[in-house]
Amino acid sequence: MFALTGPSAAGKSTVGPRLAERLSDRVVLLEQDLLWVDGLRDDVDGHPAFRSVWLRMAAMIHQSGRPVVLCGTVVPPEFEELPERVFFSEIHYLALVGDGDVLRERLRARPAWREWDEPRIDEMLEFNTWLLANAATTSPPVRLFDTTRVSVDAAVAVAEDWVVGHLQSL
Repeated sequence: MFALTGPSAAGKSTVGPRLAERLSDRVVLLEQDLLWVDGLRDDVDGHPAFRSVWLRMAAMIHQSGRPVVLCGTVVPPEFEELPERVFFSEIHYLALVGDGDVLRERLRARPAWREWDEPRIDEMLEFNTWLLANAATTSPPVRLFDTTRVSVDAAVAVAEDWVVGHLQSL
């Protein structure tokens, strides 16, 4: 399984659909936010009920012989400790990250209905900072790619190479 992660505004929702087009014959790409519904919004740190549902769904899809690329905000400690983790031999993590000031401006530019107020933006920037400081030491480590000053095409190419490289090593 593959987790394309990172803070909001780093490019997951932009890269994901283009990655799905390029790899549609090899993987199933899923957007995590589709199941971010009230019934699964547990208040426990790390949202284990929500994460468990995702791992179960990815495992069911994986039974078809196609790996899953999950696009959403997640880090190894939120998946690796769950009982459902046993369904996968490996989970690979790629985090799209960016310069905090750039991410802040991208989030401020979003439509009001998305409800990005300053406390929520600060929380997302804290996650970005956490990734930058801890990605290399998580188990497994998270690969980082800074999208601050690259084109969407370049970011998609990096994500595609990441997935294909791991698929070829199977």
